[in-house]
Amino acid sequence: SRPLRSPEKRMLKLRLLGGLLLWVTTLYCAPKLRTGNGRGGEGGGQYPEWSALRIQEGKTPALVREVARQVALLPSYEIARGELDRRGLSLDIKEVHTIATYAGEAALTYRRRLLEHYRTGQMAVSEALAGKRVGVFVDGGRTKLRTVTRRQKGRGKAKTQTRRYQSHWREPKLLIIYEFDDTGRMVPGSQSVIDGTFAGPDELMEVLAMHLHRLGAASAEVVSLGADGAPWVWDRWDWVIGRVGLDASRVVKTLDWCHASHHISLALSHLLPNEDDRRRTYKRLRGQLKRGHWAQVVLALLDLAESLPDTHAVWTELAYLEQHGLADHLNYGTYRRRGLPLGSGAIESAIRRVINLRMKGNSISWKEPNAEAMLVLRGLVLTRRWDDEFAAISTSMATDRKREWRFQSPDMPAQLKAGDKICPPTPQVPDNSASYSTAA
Repeated sequence: SRPLRSPEKRMLKLRLLGGLLLWVTTLYCAPKLRTGNGRGGEGGGQYPEWSALRIQEGKTPALVREVARQVALLPSYEIARGELDRRGLSLDIKEVHTIATYAGEAALTYRRRLLEHYRTGQMAVSEALAGKRVGVFVDGGRTKLRTVTRRQKGRGKAKTQTRRYQSHWREPKLLIIYEFDDTGRMVPGSQSVIDGTFAGPDELMEVLAMHLHRLGAASAEVVSLGADGAPWVWDRWDWVIGRVGLDASRVVKTLDWCHASHHISLALSHLLPNEDDRRRTYKRLRGQLKRGHWAQVVLALLDLAESLPDTHAVWTELAYLEQHGLADHLNYGTYRRRGLPLGSGAIESAIRRVINLRMKGNSISWKEPNAEAMLVLRGLVLTRRWDDEFAAISTSMATDRKREWRFQSPDMPAQLKAGDKICPPTPQVPDNSASYSTAA
């Protein structure tokens, strides 16, 4: 960033949490003029007094926190504006949208800064998950995004010109980290971590590795990694294990039991035309699978399919079950005895609460930056981490003048196939805090 000039006084508007609008005289340090050839590094000015008070965009931190929280919790911006008005904070819809957009950009920028700390080995490691039983699940949802394909030509300001949009479905990828008890269920009252991104599988897995690292998952009693059968998940688990520094003997990979049972049902739909026979056989094989006898299930299906040609669709289902069985992903009897989760209900619930209840609906489409921000904000507010995490975000953004959130992660399958050694970054001094601020 560019150096700053001596401060000068400016009069600016300041909105308080109660809705009061003030005109305040404060100091402003403009960036110094460039010298020599070339543009040089980019940078903007700064309000040092407001930065010390964590005031950004003419809004107090308390105002930004409350407006963004209501927008993340409620079904629409208009409903959030009405709820704020009932509480005595009268804002028009444009102000609500502007404040929420800034809060989302700040949260995404802060996550990028955390990743930068993580990559350079500057992130402190807490003991939040030390000695605990940790469940980690990932999956994808569906959200409609829109892009501008054409703007109105002719007169008029750019902001008021008519735009033509093209909308398309995208898969936001979500993760959840939580503590489970001796029966494999989430510990009541514990705080989970939910995060997600539209960027891609590599980016999601790096965010997952960062969260596991900062929470101290390497010292956990056991880490259960679970998902459905999506290849993009299973191709990257080993990268996450190496990058976090997890002890392989304390890591269990589990294929969601419901998805495995579904593939048995699909196979039987090709093999048994009679519905009663199919139902009885499915119930018997599903029971065997739950006891961990996956090989018996595959052999029973092979006996039924032995007369079918090699190109028949049933062989795809059998290969799927055999592949995960040989990789020790179907040992459900052992998982039950050890008190490990068998299914991915935690991530399915997270997708419903974070994505489906807020980001899907009739005629709802999002610009990608706004959708990415809503994923992060919803993940914070629904896991009861809002106050602590947003305080850390406000502190970071008080001195961070450039808001950028996009990042690119390494090609994890390529690194694994090349035989590259995946090592964790150098950990810092352990910290007892379990919040985002451990890396700030």
